[in-house]
Amino acid sequence: MKRFCLALVLPIFIGPALAQDQEVEATTPSIFFDAGGIDSGLDISEFQWINRLVVVFSDSPADPRFVQQMEMLEARPDELAERDVIVLSDSNPAAESALRTKYRPRGFMMVLVGKDGTVYLRKPLPWDVREISRSIDKLPTRQQEIRDRRLTQ
Repeated sequence: MKRFCLALVLPIFIGPALAQDQEVEATTPSIFFDAGGIDSGLDISEFQWINRLVVVFSDSPADPRFVQQMEMLEARPDELAERDVIVLSDSNPAAESALRTKYRPRGFMMVLVGKDGTVYLRKPLPWDVREISRSIDKLPTRQQEIRDRRLTQ
């Protein structure tokens, strides 16, 4: 009898909590985009002075390094969003996207592009969000953002 009552009462309390989580997920804008699926006319300069880019390349979506990198990035999107990061992934070398033409990856590669359009990192191995965040926090534009935020508070 206790199990039956618990089975009836538990959804009453859990249901609203799950609904709130779904609403938060729906209102949070995604920072992840598949650049292989974007039209080849992607202009990287559109992001200049607005967003930093983390571009993840791979020759296959099944590449273990690609899968690991995307899992690490998707595990902590808030830290990336706080730093104005957009994540672009390209796992289709046959598409010859504008990103592949510009950065010329060989197999797996993770690239960090600053708001000024400068390539700050090229890594052949997956990096954790914490490592990426530390690298971003050392950039001159990020240092200025932090100083400006302190002055306005």
